[in-house]
Amino acid sequence: MTILDDRETWNEFERAPRLQVGGGRVRPVVPVRRSPSRRPGGAPVRYRGTGVLVSRAPHRRRPITPATTVLLALVAAAITLWLGLVGQFGELVGDHAEIPGRLAVVQVQSGESLQHVAQRVAPDAPVADVVDRIRELNKLESVALDAGQTLIAPVA
Repeated sequence: MTILDDRETWNEFERAPRLQVGGGRVRPVVPVRRSPSRRPGGAPVRYRGTGVLVSRAPHRRRPITPATTVLLALVAAAITLWLGLVGQFGELVGDHAEIPGRLAVVQVQSGESLQHVAQRVAPDAPVADVVDRIRELNKLESVALDAGQTLIAPVA
């Protein structure tokens, strides 16, 4: 006869089929499996949440369907398109200063760029439009200027 270790005896006992007798039938008992605890006995329970209370109430009765998702995407696209059009053509409706029609000969000062000249000669007109007009009148290929250079420019 062999003396078994308590652990071996327990393991053998655990593997043995269990039977339940009742109602005239003998049937095996299905053991309930529990997940092993990850903390030692007596250790405090660690909180694994974010610390934000979230309602678990069923506030949403119906799930969001694919049709709802497509509809929301189309609404977002329409709003984006509308904002783009307003940004592009919005200045056409507003107060728009025109380029002056009077022309004059101006001299480029030291350190001045084409934008500076446009701002100096027509301060109320859009700078980009005045720069384009100066380049057109003087047939300039680049925006590089030399100090003392004379240009034809629209002046206010």
